[in-house]
Amino acid sequence: MFILGCHLSISKGFYQAGLNAVSIGANTFQFFTRNPRGGKAKEIDTEDVKQLQELMIEKQLGPLVAHGAYTMNLCSDKPATREFAKMIFKDDLERLKHFPGTRYVFHPGSHVGQGTERGVELIIEALNELLPEHLDNWVLLEGMSGKGSEVGGTMEELKAIIEGVKHSDHLGICLDSCHLYAAGYDVVNDLEGVITQVDNTVGLHKLKAFHLNDSMTDFGSNKDRHAVIGEGSLGLKAIENIINHPALKHLPFNLETPNELDGYKEEIKTLKALIR
Repeated sequence: MFILGCHLSISKGFYQAGLNAVSIGANTFQFFTRNPRGGKAKEIDTEDVKQLQELMIEKQLGPLVAHGAYTMNLCSDKPATREFAKMIFKDDLERLKHFPGTRYVFHPGSHVGQGTERGVELIIEALNELLPEHLDNWVLLEGMSGKGSEVGGTMEELKAIIEGVKHSDHLGICLDSCHLYAAGYDVVNDLEGVITQVDNTVGLHKLKAFHLNDSMTDFGSNKDRHAVIGEGSLGLKAIENIINHPALKHLPFNLETPNELDGYKEEIKTLKALIR
C-alpha cells in the first residue's frame, strides 16, 4: 500500500486532522507534538484520540508521524537549553503512548560552535538518558540539510549517534528529499547510489519515514527551503523515482511543502498518478 500524507494542524483535534487527511486523499498524516516554536502542548483528549483510532481502522490509515518541536536542541552549548529539550522529549514519549505505532521524528540539534563531534556526544548522552529499554514507538533522527552548525547532515553522523545509544532497537532515521539534495546526496541523478550509501552506513532497516519535498535551492546548497512538488530543483521525475523505489515505497511519505489543504490535495493526486 502506498502511504502518503502531509503535515496537518491538530489545533482542532486529532480526529479532525484525520478527517482532513481523508478529505484530501491521504492515508496518513504528520503532526507537531506541541508548539513547534515553543514548548507548550495541549492536554490529550482521550475521547478525541479514540475517535481518531476508530477512523484509522475504518479508513485503513497507515502509521502516523509525530514531529518534535524545533526548539528542542539536545546538543546546545547551554545546559539549560539541553535540559529543556530533554524535558519536552521525555514528555513527548509519554504523550505518544496514546498513539501506538506512531513514529516520532526530531531534529538532532545544532552544536552551536562546539563542533560536530561534541554535538554527537551530547545527543548520545541525552538519548542514553531518555530512551527506555522497551519502546513501542520508533524514534527517528531526521537527516538534515547541513546548514550552519546542524548535526545530522551526513549519514555518518546519524550512524554515529545510533551506534552510541544503548537502547537503539527502536532508534532510526527519517529522510527528507529536499534535505538530502541540499546536503549533497544526489537523489536526482544517482538515487540508487544514495540508497546504497544509506544502507552501507545507517542501514535501510533503520529508515522508517520519509519527508517528500521539492527544493527551492540547488544541489549541495546546505539550505533547507522546501518547494511544492515538481516546482523545485528536484523536479517531478526525481520524486516519481523516489516514491517508486523498491527500498522506499513501503514507507510513510509526508509532504511538508508550502501548501494549504487544497494544495496538498492536488499534490497527493499528482503523486498517486505516478505510482507504478
